[in-house]
Amino acid sequence: MPGRIAAFEGFPSGQWRGTVPRVQAYHGRQNRWSISPAIPTIANVALATLWAFSAFGGWASTAFCGENAVARDCTEGVGLAAAISAVPAAIAAALALGSWLAPATRRDPNRLDGLLAFAAAGWLLAEAILFVGGYLAQP
Repeated sequence: MPGRIAAFEGFPSGQWRGTVPRVQAYHGRQNRWSISPAIPTIANVALATLWAFSAFGGWASTAFCGENAVARDCTEGVGLAAAISAVPAAIAAALALGSWLAPATRRDPNRLDGLLAFAAAGWLLAEAILFVGGYLAQP
């Protein structure tokens, strides 16, 4: 073509110097809808904060035992539920942090999405254990 500079041999056939080949935002996600990993990360942070305030901030004991929390059995029951819910919370925290700290996982969007989804499910399980335990501990 007149007026265009032909590409040198390193370019795939049919491309010209100065053109940019198509670039994908996420490797391996052609023709598939995807969301930013920031959204499940923010969800995990919000669920972790909710669980921490419920378990350690006194929200659960106030909600289930009342403002005064005079019933010692109730506060001990909520404390037991918080201790049991710490197991899935710790697993969820490890999954969420590990998904961002491991370079291989961070670079694979499918694996990153999966681990962040499992982490969110772990936070939901921890909240459910805390809720059911608090409900059963009520006088």
